[in-house]
Amino acid sequence: MLTVIEGRVLGCLLEKERTTPDQYPLTQNALVSASNQSTSREPVMHLDDHEVDAALTSLKSQGLLRFVHPSHGRSVTRYRHVADEKWQMEPAQLAVVAVLLLRGPQTAAELRTRTERLHEFDSVEAVEAELSALASQGVVQLLERQPGQKEARWQQLLAEEIEQTYVASVIEPSAMRGSTADRIAQLEARVARLEAALVDLLDPLPPD
Repeated sequence: MLTVIEGRVLGCLLEKERTTPDQYPLTQNALVSASNQSTSREPVMHLDDHEVDAALTSLKSQGLLRFVHPSHGRSVTRYRHVADEKWQMEPAQLAVVAVLLLRGPQTAAELRTRTERLHEFDSVEAVEAELSALASQGVVQLLERQPGQKEARWQQLLAEEIEQTYVASVIEPSAMRGSTADRIAQLEARVARLEAALVDLLDPLPPD
């Protein structure tokens, strides 16, 4: 699983590839600015050059990013993601993943609206179809609807969330495609996350 910062940096690369193609691949300075945007980011972060540089190095070691060395009049190293190659995802799925990495858990309707600049979905059902496919690969999960919420939200499972939502996932059987071994692996991963959350909740606070 990626760290919070790695998830933010990768999400920015996925987003900017589609929204500002003339500036892509991005410089480190551009990535710092993109990571710290006050719009289309939840939560807003305040990363420095060192934190982003460390994330870039880590993402490269994981095969998710490549360095583009200076050429054709460009004087600084730039960075581009290769998540599509690494994860074998189509543009529609990458758009959904990007927005989930940048804005946390969201409903399918919210995702349709917020992915407009990255990929145009014809309907909410089209978004749900991609989410179901991603869920079958263990990339996202559908969270239980919480009190006060009208709809359930989807959460990505590729990077840590700043505020972890420790609730049981509810995925329709029709979305659980793949082999029995794959489904067992997904369930075991969910159980492990819930067990870790339970340990945190039961761990007594240290005395003053």
